[in-house]
Amino acid sequence: MDTAPLPATTGYHLWNPEEDDVLVCRAVREETADVKTFVFAPRTQRRFGYHPGQFMTFEFPLGDEPVYRCYTLSSSPTRPDTCSITVKRVPNGPVSNWLHDHFRPGMSLKATGPMGEFSWSRVPSRNNKYLLLSGGSGVTPMMSMTRSAFDLAEIRDTVFVHAARTPADIVFRDELDVMARRNRSIRVAHVCESDAAMESWHGLRGRLSAATLEAIAPDFREREIFVCGPSPFMAAVRALLGSAGFDMARYHEESFNFAELSGTEQSEVAEAEAEMKPAARTFRIEFTKTRRVVECPEDMPILEAARRAGMRLPASCTKGLCGTCKSKKTAGEVVMNHQGGIRQREIDAGQVLICCAKPLSDVSIER
Repeated sequence: MDTAPLPATTGYHLWNPEEDDVLVCRAVREETADVKTFVFAPRTQRRFGYHPGQFMTFEFPLGDEPVYRCYTLSSSPTRPDTCSITVKRVPNGPVSNWLHDHFRPGMSLKATGPMGEFSWSRVPSRNNKYLLLSGGSGVTPMMSMTRSAFDLAEIRDTVFVHAARTPADIVFRDELDVMARRNRSIRVAHVCESDAAMESWHGLRGRLSAATLEAIAPDFREREIFVCGPSPFMAAVRALLGSAGFDMARYHEESFNFAELSGTEQSEVAEAEAEMKPAARTFRIEFTKTRRVVECPEDMPILEAARRAGMRLPASCTKGLCGTCKSKKTAGEVVMNHQGGIRQREIDAGQVLICCAKPLSDVSIER
């Protein structure tokens, strides 16, 4: 895993989840009425190294089996002794509500990472000009990148645009305004749909539009653009930029939406490709807890076969990176080409990532 450079500090090593995957909560901070930041540190004398914008996968002890969720780090690698995630309470969301209601300093969670490709250090702008567009809790990777630039006193021409329902819902509002005042290469614009109960909004109103974007950053076509937020927000941004003639090769987005399955178009393309291929062997995949059995071709990931059969299983990246779909294999053989979302000791214990595991025989999965 690539990591950002760390300051030389005698006696410290980088945190390594292969050696100790437990992080201890040091602080819980209320950002807005429904958003909290959770600050973590290693149990041992270690420091974090990562690219701003990367995420970690956390294991939550909810119910009979652990639940895995990815959260982008809102902290900056320039402050390597701790890392933090900023979580919005989601109605009926089991993990976000548990964190908000029960998680306290001194408690611990297992985690792996950091990982991910969404970072301006991975794809630097050719002209040092950036546009960060975020909606709701999508502010977190943008905050990590901006904090990093501010701490290092970097001169990056950065326009940070955050869309929120009301001014009371602007996460990190005060800190963003301070960074913009003290580093003139950082410009911040908040866009709110309506007033808050205790504050009238006199800034940019409504939803992000072409006219609003032209007013905030008239040179947006020259910038490297990073986008994170709810799926409808990102879809609207893609449509806006496409109609404005933006070079989408300079567009980058990040999202973890656990409620959505693969898009209809993706399924149709996959089915069309399958029809063009020679017939593959098909194996029986049994999900022992739900007592569901699906048929899975040898060249198809188990997760995809389950989804086509109408099963809703937790997953996010679908490429073996985040670990959200981690499951216990109790019988059978698979081939698995992952990208770091599972540790070797977990593989040795029978765990698999069903998003990138293809069957070599009939398989039983403990779900």
